[in-house]
Amino acid sequence: MMMAFKPWRSQLSRAVLRTNMAAAGAALAIAGVLLIAFQFVALRAALVRDVHVQARIIGANSVAALLFNDRRAAEETLGALAGSPSLRAAGVFTAQRLPLGLYQRGEAAPVRSPDAALMRDHDESTATRLVVVEPIFSERRVIGYVVIRSSLDDLYLQLLGYAALTVTVGIGAMGLAYLVIARTRRAVLQAEAHLDYLAHVDSVTDLPNRHAFNQRLREALESAGQAGAIGLLLLDLDNFKVVNDTLGHNNGDRLLRQVARRLNDVIEQSNVRAVLCRIGGDEFAVIAELPRRASITNPEAAELSSALANRILAALAAPFALDLHQIYVTASVGVSLYPHDAGDVQSLTRNADAAMYSAKNRGKNAAACFTAEMDQQARRRLRVESDLRRALEHEELLLVYQPQIRLDALAQAGAHVCSAHVHGVEALVRWRHPEIGLIGPGEFIAVAEETGLIVPLGLWVLRTACQQAAQWLHAGRATLRVAVNLSPRQARDPALAENVLGILRETGLPPHLLELEITESVLMEDIDANIRLLEALHAAGVNLSIDDFGTGYSSLAYLQRFPIHKLKIDRSFVQRMPGDGEAIASAVIAMAHSLRMQVVAEGVEHAGQLAWLRAAGCDLGQGYLFSRPLHAEQLMSWLRRQDSAAPPFDAEIIPSTERTDAS
Repeated sequence: MMMAFKPWRSQLSRAVLRTNMAAAGAALAIAGVLLIAFQFVALRAALVRDVHVQARIIGANSVAALLFNDRRAAEETLGALAGSPSLRAAGVFTAQRLPLGLYQRGEAAPVRSPDAALMRDHDESTATRLVVVEPIFSERRVIGYVVIRSSLDDLYLQLLGYAALTVTVGIGAMGLAYLVIARTRRAVLQAEAHLDYLAHVDSVTDLPNRHAFNQRLREALESAGQAGAIGLLLLDLDNFKVVNDTLGHNNGDRLLRQVARRLNDVIEQSNVRAVLCRIGGDEFAVIAELPRRASITNPEAAELSSALANRILAALAAPFALDLHQIYVTASVGVSLYPHDAGDVQSLTRNADAAMYSAKNRGKNAAACFTAEMDQQARRRLRVESDLRRALEHEELLLVYQPQIRLDALAQAGAHVCSAHVHGVEALVRWRHPEIGLIGPGEFIAVAEETGLIVPLGLWVLRTACQQAAQWLHAGRATLRVAVNLSPRQARDPALAENVLGILRETGLPPHLLELEITESVLMEDIDANIRLLEALHAAGVNLSIDDFGTGYSSLAYLQRFPIHKLKIDRSFVQRMPGDGEAIASAVIAMAHSLRMQVVAEGVEHAGQLAWLRAAGCDLGQGYLFSRPLHAEQLMSWLRRQDSAAPPFDAEIIPSTERTDAS
């Protein structure tokens, strides 16, 4: 696409160059004509002066000849004009304008007696000659006249030489100007070509960028018309940010180049014409020109596009080599078809984007074709994003609290939970939308993270949880600790420690009753910065835990450097108990205890999981087996009810189908 502009620009450049040169040449020609005209006037005026001077000299020398009527003396005086080749003829005339002596060069005609007009004007000229007359005085009395006729040939020769010089200089100036202008135009064209390259080509991968993608997709739709079919594949690399944060942006760029090469290889080996573009940081797009028969049979178009998407996923499955690192990259691919799914660039792109998000929501490393339901989901997501800003201002958000139970004390007391067994609670945010109803955190937290609203949302959660914990403290619950999750963006905020300590001072909550949870993957992004952050919070007395442990890339060496109090076993491992999850859970518990950390198992839902965790030495448990997340008032009622020796686990277990607000 970028190259299509070059011939047009080249022709325009040549036309501009010709126009500039023509304008410059015309200006020089006009200037030359004016200069020559000025020179002609100046040379003619000089010639007139010179001839008048010579006429006066002849007149002064002819006084005696006139007084004595001496023709021979007059002609001898006129003979002095032979030294001036341009003077063709001359004559001395008496006061009565009768010739006394004449001079003529070669076959030139003699001068005539001066007439009244010549006497009045003193000179007259034509295109080829000049005639002047000067009176001859003796004692202030006119005794005769001198008439001289001069040729203008010498004047024209001078003008011709001047014109030749002017033309030569003009041609030289034009040549020099042409070279300068041509060089300037080449520089401009090179700059334009470079700007065109920057405007249409991604500098990292040398692929067409988003601007070029939009142009190419528009051209592809116009070319396809109603009889053709286009498949648009949007591809987003999963967890690419982790590579950038852990290995640096240079390695991230190297990885993008390797990904681009693999994707191009897939396209070249496919049976469809397609172009690959990089449209964002870790986003790629493939515009596939499908066979015309596919426009009639939509299943065939979907099948061809899905096959291409699956080949892309398969190509990315092999590891990428970055120095000594083996990097595994997966992607989420969304597919939208023209004209079946959309008929314009914006709608086709939006639908492919919705399909890509659907693939991500399915667990990533997947491809999804657009459906009408995805459009509804995309519209809902857009509304969630829009209304979330209002939710913070109109207090539509609320917190619920899920108890964390001390399993060792529970084991000693049998199976019944009382307030003495409650180590603390985890604060979980919910959104009660005035029109949609209850919106789960799995839907709006991701939107808040992407839009940046997670920072004010996280501060609101932290402040509200601390205020509630302070109220419990004043109500006599002196050991009830509250745990708050930190989002990735919050954890990267340089002002986090200052904000946390400021909220503790504002609410009056002792630091030891606050626990902050940070995910393992975020903790490993910038290890040195996170160590400084956690040490500052630890020094203030705040408890710290690693959430979703076992899903990231941390090592024992790094864990020893962090001032961590707890590890939380991710619910994905607990859900596989008894069975596959036991080996990882056992290793986590043993490692944590060796580092003098407590272990929390989240997502405990049935007695078999509880029994295994007790036997493995897990310190704390959290899940629907004990209690669902509760409002603050419900939590106090639950504690009082448990203290009244209610039957264990009977009222708080709810079917899994109702657990839409899982932590």
